[in-house]
Amino acid sequence: MGGIVECVVNVSEGRDDRMLAELASECGPFLLDLHKDADHHRSVFTIAGGAEEVQLSVRALASAVVERVDVSLHGGAHPRIGALDVVPFVSLVAGAEESDLIDGPDAPAIESRDRFAKWAGATLGLPCFLYGPERTLPVLRRTAWKGLLPDFGPVAPHPSAGAVAVGARRVLVAYNLWLAVPDADAGRRVAAALRGPHVRTLALQLGDSVQVSCNLIDPWIAGPGAVFDAVASQVAVGRAELVGLLPRGVLLGEPRHRWKELDLDPSRTIEARLEWAGLDGGRLE
Repeated sequence: MGGIVECVVNVSEGRDDRMLAELASECGPFLLDLHKDADHHRSVFTIAGGAEEVQLSVRALASAVVERVDVSLHGGAHPRIGALDVVPFVSLVAGAEESDLIDGPDAPAIESRDRFAKWAGATLGLPCFLYGPERTLPVLRRTAWKGLLPDFGPVAPHPSAGAVAVGARRVLVAYNLWLAVPDADAGRRVAAALRGPHVRTLALQLGDSVQVSCNLIDPWIAGPGAVFDAVASQVAVGRAELVGLLPRGVLLGEPRHRWKELDLDPSRTIEARLEWAGLDGGRLE
């Protein structure tokens, strides 16, 4: 399996199934997964393939999102700066096990990020804030429009689409843990205790439920099982939720007997979806 670029597009729409189906159709055969969440009012589109193919697929999706999603009408729980909220590019290469993917060199992701941001700023009129080597996504969210101006595009928000954070990052696993007892104070304490160099967290009140929303930014070190156990050591966990896909190596790092408890399955790996889509092997060498 040759080098692959993945893009995990976060869109501020998670409730209109018809619109989401229309947006998904814009991605072509490179859409590996669509995860939608009505409470967050957010959907995650996982796109992967060759760098040029992914660039064109993400541009098609972005154009449709800017045309159809009005962030001024948004009322979800997740923080956001725009309709096309986050567009991170990830470089992946084959690991020691040739069929498994690991983090690749930074250059393909940075090149894809910069190409997309220049295009989106000029063509869609979207203010584009970059993250990656320059700054982290949390720093970007705290400082955008508050001393930090867009790297590309207009210097004022798009009237309906707001702005977009365009990133180049390493592999990340998005993972949510729902508390068995919906105690918001407990959720905040757990999220604060768990937050660190390998895990980013938010505690969210979602209707009658409380969720600790996690980004496992180094899932090879702090994987789903370790995060689940860290939360369960403080409060009872009602259920776990994998958002999108994860590398097969991260899955295999967890004991098979825990996969169901951790909401993991071989069918939800990046490698499996690439294989099913016919995008693995020699075509991407």
